[in-house]
Amino acid sequence: MPAQAYRGKPCVCQHRLEVCDQRCVADMMATTFYMACLKLTGRRCLVVGAGSVGLEKVEGLLACDAGVHLIAPQVCDEVEQLAAAGDIELSRRAYQPGDLEGHFLAIAATSDTDVNVAVFEEAERRAMLCNVVDVPPLCSFILPAIVRTGPIAIAISTAGASPALAKRMKREIGDLFGDAYAELAELLNDARGWAKATLPTYDERKAFFEGIVNGSPDPIELLRAGDRQAVLDLIASRQAALTGV
Repeated sequence: MPAQAYRGKPCVCQHRLEVCDQRCVADMMATTFYMACLKLTGRRCLVVGAGSVGLEKVEGLLACDAGVHLIAPQVCDEVEQLAAAGDIELSRRAYQPGDLEGHFLAIAATSDTDVNVAVFEEAERRAMLCNVVDVPPLCSFILPAIVRTGPIAIAISTAGASPALAKRMKREIGDLFGDAYAELAELLNDARGWAKATLPTYDERKAFFEGIVNGSPDPIELLRAGDRQAVLDLIASRQAALTGV
């Protein structure tokens, strides 16, 4: 449910007002979010709700190798297929108090305001990460639009103000930072072992990598031209220059 559905009702966000006046929605624009990349591999995450929005959240968690537990009395066909394949744990029932036990984070993606509030309030009591879809004030974290290319992930957030704008920015950033950047990241990662074994200080390792990334010839332009070998040669030349080999 959108945040406006709470106007005039008893407040359920952190302000705990007698009646919701929507000040928390305005607060979101002034909130400075702590940006972090969560490692969800093997962590059990809960999604409540199995419609199209719930499916989108499940797919995002699976892409990060999370262990996904979904609770919903009715599920869409795609969720049914994921459960049948063993990709997710499915509890075909309504959400109940205590369901957050044993989970790292929770996402409420139902059309029932009372259920969404119940998930949020239990998460707050447990000091647990929670996202109520489309209701930023009932979120301890929000989900940015993500551009993924190989090992590179770029997050775009509008503080919940406009998912449509975030999606446009995602398209434009995806066009700007494409496969060449992902390929360069992989090549530089291959050189990290050499750098740690050969260059004793942080400053020396920093100078080595920045000399490649920001130097001439431009490795991105070489990769865009399909000349991977030229980048490998560039890295090797920088290594030789530092070791005298």
